[in-house]
Amino acid sequence: MSSKADTLLELVGVRKQFGAHVVLNDVAFKVSPGEIVGLVGPNGSGKTTTINVISGLLRADSGQVNFEGRNINHLPMFKRARAGINRSFQVPKVFRDMTVRENVEVAARTVRMGPEEVEQILHEIELAEVAERSAGSLTVNQQKLLDLGRALATRPKLLLVDEIGAGLNPAELNVIAALLQRLAARGIALIVVEHLLEFLNRITERVIVLGAGRMLFEGTLEAASRDPEVVAAFIGAA
Repeated sequence: MSSKADTLLELVGVRKQFGAHVVLNDVAFKVSPGEIVGLVGPNGSGKTTTINVISGLLRADSGQVNFEGRNINHLPMFKRARAGINRSFQVPKVFRDMTVRENVEVAARTVRMGPEEVEQILHEIELAEVAERSAGSLTVNQQKLLDLGRALATRPKLLLVDEIGAGLNPAELNVIAALLQRLAARGIALIVVEHLLEFLNRITERVIVLGAGRMLFEGTLEAASRDPEVVAAFIGAA
């Protein structure tokens, strides 16, 4: 596992707005190799926009996104993926008419990953037994695992995981939690956007709470639950 003293990702004063609406305002935090960081907040707080800016799907209007010590603001999404940043989506974006194996193989080609590594990923995401089935025939949970597997096939150093627990039962959440912890143990950093706080509390001790596009809190979930500003943000969104 990589040393957590190293900084893999650093956001410095990141701002993003759409028209007159400021979605992110002075967002700043660091993530180390092998660390799982939870990103939480009420709906509309800027969580998904944050990972969209990190992944390159959106470009920050000001501030910096630094990865491995260099400013990557100018890099498009595909170049950030090659550099080691990849993501999964709340609604899995699998190729439904292709097989499970073909879905992973398409991603694997970007880093020239061989068949043995593809097979390892299929076992890791527990889809080896359905590898020849079409992705469109999978359950929601299996599609989420496949989405994650495709990201793994690019050999990421940082994984951005958007609401992977939504709609899953306790047994399925157990599988996802164990998988994310194994990835972190291998040195992959993860930023996990999640509404299921109990699930998040199982996989990380550090969360960042956003409210109306700005950072309200950084620390443990337990401490966040006692922070007046955090409590007010969630109650106000109810």
